[in-house]
This record gives sequence, C-alpha cells and structure tokens, in this order.
Amino acid sequence: MVNVKEKFDNEISNISTQDQLESLRISYIGKKGYISENLKQLSKLLPDERKTQGQEINSLKQYVIEKINQKKEIFIKEKINKQLDSETIDATLPARHQKIGSLHPISFVIEEISAIFKKMGFSAVAGPEIEDDYHNFTALNIAEDHPARQMHDTFYLNKTNKLLRTHTSSVQIRTMSEGKSPFAIIAPGKTYRSDSDTTHTPMFHQIEALYINKKVSMGHLKYCIKTFLDEFFGTNIDIRFRSSFFPFTEPSAEVDIGCKILKDTIDLKQSGDYLEIMGCGMVHPNILENLNIDTNIYNGFALGLGVERVAMLKYGMKDLRQFFNADKDWLKTFNFAPYIKPY
Repeated sequence: MVNVKEKFDNEISNISTQDQLESLRISYIGKKGYISENLKQLSKLLPDERKTQGQEINSLKQYVIEKINQKKEIFIKEKINKQLDSETIDATLPARHQKIGSLHPISFVIEEISAIFKKMGFSAVAGPEIEDDYHNFTALNIAEDHPARQMHDTFYLNKTNKLLRTHTSSVQIRTMSEGKSPFAIIAPGKTYRSDSDTTHTPMFHQIEALYINKKVSMGHLKYCIKTFLDEFFGTNIDIRFRSSFFPFTEPSAEVDIGCKILKDTIDLKQSGDYLEIMGCGMVHPNILENLNIDTNIYNGFALGLGVERVAMLKYGMKDLRQFFNADKDWLKTFNFAPYIKPY
C-alpha cells in the first residue's frame, strides 16, 4: 500500500485540470477503481488478514479522497480568481432606473381634498358601502316616493332591504347617531348609481362635509366652500350660489364656479361662463331632530362634491370613464407621486 500511496502522490502532483483530476479519482475510488477492486477481494482472505488489509485499504481510501478534495478546492479558487481578473466593474456607471410607484388620480385627489378640509378642522370618517334604506334614504328626509329610491337609480340587493349607497350622506347619519354635537366631518368614499356615459359611471367617488354647531349660518358655508375651491384650484375662484332643492337641506343651493368653456377644455382663469360643481345647504331640522339633536341649540351645513368631476377640471381629463379603464398610457400621463400632506 505504501507503493500505491507514493504512486498516487506522484500522479496527483502532475494533475493540471479538473477533468484529469476526475479521471484520477475514478481510477482509484470509482466502482472499478484500484481501491474498490481491492475491497472486493477482502472476502477471500482469512479473518486476521482481512482485518489488517481492510484497515490499510480504508486508510488509503480516506487519504485519496482528502487529497482529491484539496486539489479540487485549489482548482475552484484558481477559476474564481481568473474570472475576477478578467472582469471589471465600473463604479462610475449610473444605477439602473427603478420606476417609483404612483397613486391613482382618484386616490391622489381624495388626499388633496381631505388635506384642505382637515386644515379647516374637519375629520375624515368612513362607513359601509352596503347600506340599508333607513340610513341611505329615510334618515335623510327622502320621501318614500322620491325618484332616487327607484330601481333605475339605485342598486338594490335582492330579497333584502340592503342597497349600494347612492351617496356618502349615510356616513353623516351614522356619525351623528353615534356621537354628540358639535360635528365637523368629511366622508370620502365610493358611491353607486345605475348610470353610465361620458359624465356618469355606475361607481364613482364623493366627498361630503358636515358641520354641526351652535349658530351656524350660510355665511359659514360660503366661507368654507370659497376657501376650499381657492386652495384646491390654486386661484381666486369666482363662485355663484343658485337656489335648489335637496330633501336633506333647507335652504339648499348649487354652487357654480366662474370659467370659460372652450372647445377642448375649461379654463378656470377666464370668465364668461359658469359650471355647476357641488350641492350644499343648511341641514334640514327634521334630520337633526330624528337623531335627537336639539335644533334650538344646534344647526349646521352640509356639502357634497364628486371627486372625479373636480379632478377632471383641475387636471384636464376628458372622459370620466378613463378613471376605470386601466389604460396604462392614461395612467402614465396622470402619474401622481404619493401625496405629501401640508400639515
């Protein structure tokens, strides 16, 4: 075995490639290699000889495996070093461009509007999108025969008194029924009506504001609306209040903003035309009394606007349906970074 060990050492010292090393390994410890064949012959020996020969052969086998692994490790390191020497890294190259995520225009505009109202002291509240008849209609002083209750305008859920809310006013009812006056809240969220064209979609977004306190007047309402519109559009907006009717406010008004309606756009910095933008009014006493709010002490105002509508006006979007079409080109055009709150 001593001569075999010397022969192996001589052979492995002359190995220069991994392929040669593998051939050497097979010749010694492969299935038909020298050591493997000698192990097979042990069964023919006497017990004492078998023990002695077995120990020598196994010792040689361990030696061969250890030397082959050491040589293999040397080849691996040489390969890595050679590869590192042949490759270069230019640390001056610019980093790969990583696209930063953006907000959907609706999410961004909701954040914009909410931030303005929060600066005026309003808090955002939320409520269920699946509502009941009481919170969506009855509690808002909407009569049984009001057109808004009809199937052509409201999505009713079969065999229940449940429906998809048609406005976020239901959130105001829930908030007032669960809390105590005064209230200063906004209710942003999805609403649903059975309508679809270039200016209407079955699902859209509203933000409604409610302010209940002592000695609230139309003057407070006008100030709130004027402050919001000026800050949101970034210019001194000309506004006009027109008398209107809503079951849940009395008196009620629609708000128009001064503008110039051109062929392809609406310019808010010019005048000559008016465009309706929201509804508002003083909260109807019936609503407050039904919620056990003392109308001898408290009154208030409410207003509501469509998020998509004001977004289109501010950012020049042409078709309401584009908000929901998942058009990648359109979304790239109106690519809003996460909104940074100014408060």
